[in-house]
Amino acid sequence: MVEWKTANNNELVAFKEWAVTIDSLLKGELIFVMRKGGIVEETKHFTLQSPQFYLMPAFEHQKEHLLKPSFQGRIASTMANWSPDQPTMKLEGYADVVEDILISDADALQAVHGLHIWTEQFAEERLKWKKTLPLHLIVLRVYRLEKPVETAMQDAYRGCKSWVTIGEELPQRKLVPVLSDEQFNEMYEALKAALANYEQGKAK
Repeated sequence: MVEWKTANNNELVAFKEWAVTIDSLLKGELIFVMRKGGIVEETKHFTLQSPQFYLMPAFEHQKEHLLKPSFQGRIASTMANWSPDQPTMKLEGYADVVEDILISDADALQAVHGLHIWTEQFAEERLKWKKTLPLHLIVLRVYRLEKPVETAMQDAYRGCKSWVTIGEELPQRKLVPVLSDEQFNEMYEALKAALANYEQGKAK
């Protein structure tokens, strides 16, 4: 039986991420994102501004060669109905933060390589950018909106940034988890086990 919940519309915050990544999150293939910040950020480092948020697709700067081969070819489908002049932004996903894990070295990234969609180059570039700061590996419980919502496009929604405030009220939508509790817990435990094995190896 599906357990429904509704979005918290008291604070309308959206997290921007590659459209192809959001697609993978909504398909239940992925339970985390990696972030140090967008190119355009109000602060010099990434901060987790809200424990729950809408997922806003970013179509600019998606790079096919930074996806593992089995996930390549998907970017074109995310771009099929997109235009830089589109009048609205469609939102189909919502997420709760489960854990914010800080990663500081390449070996830890290698430990979780089999659990995400990106190449080693992608992960290493994220880690090395602003190299004095840790990389945030943000574990998400992801939900699909029962019916997508569209919000009028605003300049604030454009550009490489992590967070945007949605500038209008959104209709309430029921949310359905993309993974069952059992499926999510299995993927989460695999992630924690991979990082624990890395820590044990480092301690030897």
